[in-house]
Amino acid sequence: MTAAGFALTLRANATPERDQLIADLWDAGTTGITEEDHWVRAFFGAASDPDSLMQQFADFQPTFEEQEEYDWVKHSQSMWHPFEVGQRFWLVPEWLDDPAPEGRLRLPIRPGMACGSGWHPATRLCLEALEQQVTPGVSVLDVGTGSGILAEAALLLGARFVAGCDIDHDATLVAHANLPELPLFTGSLRSVKTGAFDMVVANLNAATIQNISADLARVATGPIILSGFRENEQVLTPREIQDELELDDWSCIVC
Repeated sequence: MTAAGFALTLRANATPERDQLIADLWDAGTTGITEEDHWVRAFFGAASDPDSLMQQFADFQPTFEEQEEYDWVKHSQSMWHPFEVGQRFWLVPEWLDDPAPEGRLRLPIRPGMACGSGWHPATRLCLEALEQQVTPGVSVLDVGTGSGILAEAALLLGARFVAGCDIDHDATLVAHANLPELPLFTGSLRSVKTGAFDMVVANLNAATIQNISADLARVATGPIILSGFRENEQVLTPREIQDELELDDWSCIVC
């Protein structure tokens, strides 16, 4: 889509809140997004209302810049490239056809309305933990599934059965569109039967993990993978910590 328009540059560090900001920008009608460590730039067509968007995203100190006629969708996509995660994954934007290097699993990434593009350190840590913990034949529940990237990763690693849940219905719809073959539902862990899964992965913030800690332990008969929080944050773990992974000040715990 080629149209004259404008760009908003918003201050946002690499946090789960930035993932939500990006989801909100797609929902607001952006035609493309580029990212750096401390900011996000979103492009909009001439039909969008800059004053309304400046007000909607005021908490992120937006700056406005007019743009000449340009294909911002193509420009945004050009900023994304395949990259390795852990020892086994090769993450590739869905619009590219790059094959995975020998010995790696090709995992499509879908930047868009739901959290989970694979770029965030917490997501990458979860992928590394999954490749260490998932063995063929296990069942896995992805709590707060977002785009469904962790559920799809578990399938690629040989899980027998994978399901996902999210309290955000829009996220569930996005995940279902990405992974129509998987059972995905809008709801919380309270809806899940005790001992229903061998493993659970939850890429959430520390406060949410604390709130659902008892249910995490109730639902999983085996390992529980937790991420979405900084190294220095206090996290109430549902069981004894078996392993801890760290990347760019972010932490992932395996219980």
